[in-house]
Amino acid sequence: MKHTLAAAVAVVVLGMALASGAQAECMSDADVAAMAAAMAARMPAANPPQDFSEADASCTRAKLNKLLLARYGTPIGYKAGLTNSNIQKRFGYDKPVWGVLYQGMVLDTGATVDAAFGARPLYEADLLVRVRSEAINRAKTPADVMAAIDQIVPFIELADLAVQSTTALNGPGVTAINAGARLGVKGLAVLVPQADFAQAYLLEALRDMTVRITDSGTGAELARGKGSDILGQPLDAVVWLADALAKEGLAMRPGDLISLGSFSPLLTPKAGQSVQVSYDGLPGAQSVSVSFK
Repeated sequence: MKHTLAAAVAVVVLGMALASGAQAECMSDADVAAMAAAMAARMPAANPPQDFSEADASCTRAKLNKLLLARYGTPIGYKAGLTNSNIQKRFGYDKPVWGVLYQGMVLDTGATVDAAFGARPLYEADLLVRVRSEAINRAKTPADVMAAIDQIVPFIELADLAVQSTTALNGPGVTAINAGARLGVKGLAVLVPQADFAQAYLLEALRDMTVRITDSGTGAELARGKGSDILGQPLDAVVWLADALAKEGLAMRPGDLISLGSFSPLLTPKAGQSVQVSYDGLPGAQSVSVSFK
């Protein structure tokens, strides 16, 4: 049933806007089609209006997701964006946003991609978690999330801000472009233990780990962050996401991959560069890498 996820987003969001009487000024079908075509061509698209409300942005994202479904294939989960306070400041927004991830977006570690993989390409240190149980949709604490996942997966997100003016892009604008989801490279999974005490230890390790981006060729450190840079505890991003999806009649499903957000600044890829992300202090986590051509 995952192939219906993007369509469900469209139906639910539009229905909620009508039912609530919200005067959402969705971008027109023609404008969203032009945006999707620009994204496909790796050309900057017109910016969403800066006075977009959250309802406007959600409505536009739903339209865009219909078109992304045709391009990228089966939905495989969600991404939580703007979960790092420093990234929020960049976009002048004080809360996270979310987008849909698709099968064709996720590559394996060691992949080589064009440095110009999008109109406004950026990369960041991230993590995925894989949903084990639908109980994750009722999670109120990071411990609830840990009990409902079975994998933690190193991940380099390759995001695309996609628009003509990134300085004019605010939080609702990021929502409208599906939170900038474009590509990503996943590493080898860390299996989540079943014992309560082991899960508690892993929660502390996630919070306290140091995440580093290094140049694979020179060994130079390009950026670093802490686990706690994502909402104080990385799995709080999933707590937020569960609530945000529920408000739109949506839910995570077993097998879904959830991107937690950025542990690092957003960096610009350079042709000929290879980078790796490591997770110091996270037991069992191996580095994940990507090369740009």
